[in-house]
Amino acid sequence: MILRIGNASGFYGDRFDAVREMLTGGGLDVLTGDYLAELTMLILGRDLLKDPDAGYAKTFLRQMEEGLGLAHERGVRIVTNAGGLNPAGLADALRALADRLGVPARIAHVEGDRLPAGASEASGGSPRPPAGGVLAANAYLGGGGIAACLAAGADVVVTGRVTDAALVTGPAQWFFGWDPAEPADHDRLAGAVVAGHVLECGTQATGGNYAFFREHDVRRPSFPLAEIHPDGTSVITKHPGTGGLVDIGTVTAQLLYETAGARYAGPDVTARLDTVRLTQAGPDRVRISGVRGEAPPSTLKAGRCRLGGFRNEVVLVLTGLDIEAKARLVQDQIEDAFTRAESRPAEVRWELARTDRADAETEETASALLRLVVRDPGPEAVGRALSGAVIELALASYPGFHVTAPPGKGAPYGVFEAAYVPAADVPHTAVLPDGTRVRVPVPPHTREPAPVEPPPLPEPLPAGPTRRVPLGRVAGARSGDKGGDANVGVWVRSDREWRWLAHTLTVERLRALLPETAGLPVVRHDLPGLRAVNFVVTGLLGEGVASQARFDPQAKALGEWLRARELDVPEELL
Repeated sequence: MILRIGNASGFYGDRFDAVREMLTGGGLDVLTGDYLAELTMLILGRDLLKDPDAGYAKTFLRQMEEGLGLAHERGVRIVTNAGGLNPAGLADALRALADRLGVPARIAHVEGDRLPAGASEASGGSPRPPAGGVLAANAYLGGGGIAACLAAGADVVVTGRVTDAALVTGPAQWFFGWDPAEPADHDRLAGAVVAGHVLECGTQATGGNYAFFREHDVRRPSFPLAEIHPDGTSVITKHPGTGGLVDIGTVTAQLLYETAGARYAGPDVTARLDTVRLTQAGPDRVRISGVRGEAPPSTLKAGRCRLGGFRNEVVLVLTGLDIEAKARLVQDQIEDAFTRAESRPAEVRWELARTDRADAETEETASALLRLVVRDPGPEAVGRALSGAVIELALASYPGFHVTAPPGKGAPYGVFEAAYVPAADVPHTAVLPDGTRVRVPVPPHTREPAPVEPPPLPEPLPAGPTRRVPLGRVAGARSGDKGGDANVGVWVRSDREWRWLAHTLTVERLRALLPETAGLPVVRHDLPGLRAVNFVVTGLLGEGVASQARFDPQAKALGEWLRARELDVPEELL
């Protein structure tokens, strides 16, 4: 008895045809889709503010115009968090669609994740921002509500904010009868959590965004699926004949994505990432085994998206000679204009990107970019004040003055804040296809996660000749964001490479290779079973992706920057 779960979306805006491709490409029992991210919740919150019937991923509804019938013909259940801030609204829209198409689909949804601070208010029929500028506040629910809906015969289950892995743990609980309340099922559930984490970002498990992309054909990677077994082990694979690849490297990369320490806590179970074992079980087949689980914490992670103020930016182009002097001149001029106007934005940030080359053959490659970002609680200081300061310099600044685009009026930006709330205070509710409401119980056994003891490191490699090369010659990396923090996981593919990496890439070495981390808390977590180290850098991303405080606001390329930095590597590894 094997449960085959596929994924057809890693974010709101992912490949539209993936639903059809996954439903027609091979056998599945359940098809999942992840549409939510921290930035997405902010976008949906703004949508809901304008239209009380909105707040969900409209793309999913359009995908179901074809997918609903295909899933019904093939007996595939669909589970998705596309409900966003309005899962009941999406469920109603799906019922109307099913009626119009003549597809006898039974629709259910999960709710209860929205916290009171996320509720919007209306006055005189016109929407207004809720108190404190909060657009969305949601707890991350587990898979229990999904399992209850499937057990009641639902063909489609839509949720609001659940953990990404819950899209897999929920179907697994239903299919195998696993119960988070039973300690005997914790290892099995933990295995499903790990499989869910691999699937959640779609093609990142099948060669997308892969450090060693040059070794494979990853031009159109397919979406992944997991074959989950009754003991909690799984095999990550893809439909036959599809693009991309599944190997230990692609799975390792995704396991390190947006994680921290060895304990990966969730509402169903805490999975121990330091117990994961990966085995190549055939072409495009990776077995996940050995995963241990522990009781979940008594609290749920919650995310709050609020308006942080207003921002604007302008990118000035500096061409040819004297780049540094040109940058100083225009910076002094704009700062002086802010002072004279008595409307200097609360935050002013300059970044000079030296993209220019000496004796360049094209004007573009002879140019550097000077980026100015401003933020303020109000719109005026980032709107007219900025545009006036920049535009008035068009004929009065450095030679060759121009910008990539004129500054606009400025726009509101969002801030994501993480918190924790008692699980017992969150009304996790399954709304079954017949409308019956079932409250999902809180697991009776809990355990507050704590850092694990650092594992023993392997013996270092014996001394020998080295060569100064980029770290990426031997190591892969993947990085991402969690609110204002960033993580970068680094792994290698052989035991001898691990003996070198474990002793070489220390926190101090990381700080030296990535100077932007200077002054920030950095913690290294060791995962010998994956031949990996995972660094968490607190505060690198400011107030999170929506605030766009950094050139790479989601730290997507932080790992690739690290791989490009040079250090002394033993010649035997090259």
